[in-house]
Amino acid sequence: MYFFLTHLSLADILLSTNIAPQMLSTVLRGAITISFTSCISQFYFFAVSECSECLLLSVMAYDRFSAICNPLHYNSVMNSAFCVKLATMSWLLSFLIILIDTTTIALLQFCGPNVINHFFCDYPLILELSCSDVFVVQLEVIFLSLPVLFVPFAIILVSYICILQVILKISSITGKHKAFSTCSSHLTSVSVFYITLFCIYVLPTGQLLSTSKLLSLFYTVGTPLINPIIYSLRNKDIKESFRKLMNRTWPPCKT
Repeated sequence: MYFFLTHLSLADILLSTNIAPQMLSTVLRGAITISFTSCISQFYFFAVSECSECLLLSVMAYDRFSAICNPLHYNSVMNSAFCVKLATMSWLLSFLIILIDTTTIALLQFCGPNVINHFFCDYPLILELSCSDVFVVQLEVIFLSLPVLFVPFAIILVSYICILQVILKISSITGKHKAFSTCSSHLTSVSVFYITLFCIYVLPTGQLLSTSKLLSLFYTVGTPLINPIIYSLRNKDIKESFRKLMNRTWPPCKT
């Protein structure tokens, strides 16, 4: 679990460092100018961080499935080598698929307006500035989103259906609570991630630009902020380490 949490944190750090500096500059200075290359690069790393998070969340769901549904085989299945392979494949798949999308978008013709009414370069906003036919690009993005968005969501859904079936078969209330507590943090993180993703890119929020910006702010800055809190609150090891750190920094007074 800690191994995959490390990679999830790296994805959140990549997202925050890619979006937050320009967002703060926009807030403090108003409208800013960004080159086309920088805009495309920002979109690339933004998309990579989001796709890697989708894949890592699905890998973590499989990890929870193995721990709860097959506890006796967990150590042999989720060994160190297999975990490294899963994490490596998640990152490589994200970098390669987004590279294809980004290259296709960069080859479009941009000869019209060059103003993006947002605090970062997102995929729909870049396409709006193009004077080329973007239908093929949209089809390509939908097709390539299958292995990094819909397949991971299906894995998460099936994993939790199996986990729920196992938990319901446990007779004791304590056993049910213990089994559910092992995956509650991950389930909360998945819910926040996919609900926000759905609200931004599926629901018709294009007419309400302020709402879209607010959701994007929560999506790009809020989610990386609350993920460590979600996993820390339910983790006894982290709470114990934090308590020791606080005692070392501010030792209790002796009377």
